[in-house]
Amino acid sequence: MKVKTKLYLSIFLDNTLIKKYNPFSYNKLKGCIQHIRRGSHASLIFENVIMRILRTWKCKIDNELVKIKQELSLIDGLSTRRETVLKIIHDVRERGDKAIINFSKRFDKVVLSPGKLRVKEREIDAAYSKISPPFIKSIRKAIANIQAYQEHIKVRNVNPLKTKGVTLDTMYSPVDSVGVYVPGGAASYPSTVLMNTVPAKIAGVNKIIMTTPPAKDGTIPPERLIAASESGVNEIYKVGGAQAIAALAFGTETIPKVDKIVGPGNAFVTLAKKEIFGYAGIDILAGPSEVLIIADDKANPSFVASDLLSQAEHTPGISILVTFSELLVKEVQLELKQQLSKLKRRTDTKKYLDKFGVIFLAKNIDKCLEIANAFAPEHLQIMTQNPRHLLSSIKHAGAIFLGSYTPVAVGDYIAGPSHVLPTSGTARFSSGLSVNDFLKRTSVISYSKSALMDVCNDIVEISGTEGLDAHTKSVEIRLNPNKDKP
Repeated sequence: MKVKTKLYLSIFLDNTLIKKYNPFSYNKLKGCIQHIRRGSHASLIFENVIMRILRTWKCKIDNELVKIKQELSLIDGLSTRRETVLKIIHDVRERGDKAIINFSKRFDKVVLSPGKLRVKEREIDAAYSKISPPFIKSIRKAIANIQAYQEHIKVRNVNPLKTKGVTLDTMYSPVDSVGVYVPGGAASYPSTVLMNTVPAKIAGVNKIIMTTPPAKDGTIPPERLIAASESGVNEIYKVGGAQAIAALAFGTETIPKVDKIVGPGNAFVTLAKKEIFGYAGIDILAGPSEVLIIADDKANPSFVASDLLSQAEHTPGISILVTFSELLVKEVQLELKQQLSKLKRRTDTKKYLDKFGVIFLAKNIDKCLEIANAFAPEHLQIMTQNPRHLLSSIKHAGAIFLGSYTPVAVGDYIAGPSHVLPTSGTARFSSGLSVNDFLKRTSVISYSKSALMDVCNDIVEISGTEGLDAHTKSVEIRLNPNKDKP
């Protein structure tokens, strides 16, 4: 099925219309663009474009960013579903496996008994027989890269800070158990398994539990099972949705409770994570995937278009281009049309590109950077002549991809940093998932008697203003044990 998107073009010379093509062909545009690049004063105007084009000098950019963020707001869209999620959590907490079985039948259309919730070893063995060796090799390479990077950034115990009679130390230790939620849907998502599980293993987490929704026949895609096996998951359970999050937070007769829950999911999964926080830790509240691309007039339009499409393909996915080159905008528009027609998921991809795709045409690179920082994107790509030169100007981004040969896909699958990243503007105050999110930091404090004497008066002064005399006495009794005795 072809996407029915006609691209109309008008050619202007000194603001006078000299030719209009309805519709316009790819070959005709190539000739016109070459003509313009040679120095002509002609300009091109597209009609019926795929992505909205906003010129920053003709709109209130702050208002436009607010509109986009409101459309994408995760929390704002969850309020109507909260009552449903709270009922699911309460039911799982009260009835355990019975509630899990009921919700699996109701939402996932699968009938399972408690004894069939956990994936058996023979199912994992069978998965290996269904998958080609090249896939397994690629999974192992990705795991090795993730391990290397996470080991590289892992925080270490530092030498104690010692002063006169005082020793201040820091101790890092892993959480005992982690639950990894892996969504179902149209794809098998083996990369999600790796990006959540391997950092936990490097941290030293002893027990990793994975929950994931099964197909209607009760099976899990073999790619997902192999990724879990290779990355070190201890137990896998066939349960999805908010009920899976509740089971991991509170435990059932079959599914053990964990200390921290990570992994993306739909709105119900995300809201369930928000509600159980405090009973277990969570990673982030993930919204739709998003990319913002800063590109200059030398950027390759086919590269830019392919990256915009790769985010829209998530359905929903948010694709934003920020540039000061009007010619690049026009070239990208044509590339989008050409490339979109060849995608397997072209209908849904175009739907979300139309809905969430935006091109900001700015006056200069400084304005492009300003927009990027205001949006605080999950993925920020910089496709300029000297991308690293702009790095110091970036304040907010989940992950940054520099240069023409660093598509977001390398971060999604193979590079090493986790692809679990802050969305919906939360990169302003949070970071992507890493090994360090599975480590707890504990302060270790040691004072000698003489050191305590040195600070006694300071503690007395401060605790006295707070009216906490027991604090004061806890110090004085050590230094003058006979002070208050009759």
